[in-house]
Amino acid sequence: MPKVVSRSAVSSSTDARPTASAAAALRVYYCICGEFILVIEKSLSALPKRQTDGATIIRCQDSGTEDAIVLKLNAISTDPVLVERPEGHERQYRFSCPRCNLLVGYQSTPPPVKSGPYLYILRGALTQMQGQVPKDAFDGEAALDLSETGTQ
Repeated sequence: MPKVVSRSAVSSSTDARPTASAAAALRVYYCICGEFILVIEKSLSALPKRQTDGATIIRCQDSGTEDAIVLKLNAISTDPVLVERPEGHERQYRFSCPRCNLLVGYQSTPPPVKSGPYLYILRGALTQMQGQVPKDAFDGEAALDLSETGTQ
């Protein structure tokens, strides 16, 4: 039986500039249950926040001055909800985790994802460390006083 010999050569140059795909660092975010939810080209902490509910604003479509942010959302759409705001009502088309059904975000237009100008990711819904609860997950929640419940 003949011998099979394989050879490979690796070529690299220290003078070569990094390509755009090599320089782009994608960030991965998970639900607090550990399910993969979002891959995005920018950190969520670097994006603007919505004043009404503190949700992170992700631009999904190009505008005259800004480019859309590249992202992939792994979530299931739920029925639209009408939310009462001081200025009136807002219709939210919500997205939840496919594993635990935790609400992770919404947009103002019907699905699919990125059909409207913005996607909103709820504060405290996602974490970069799989299986770890984000530090802002319980912001705005009242602390539980165990002395009032009778348990110590």
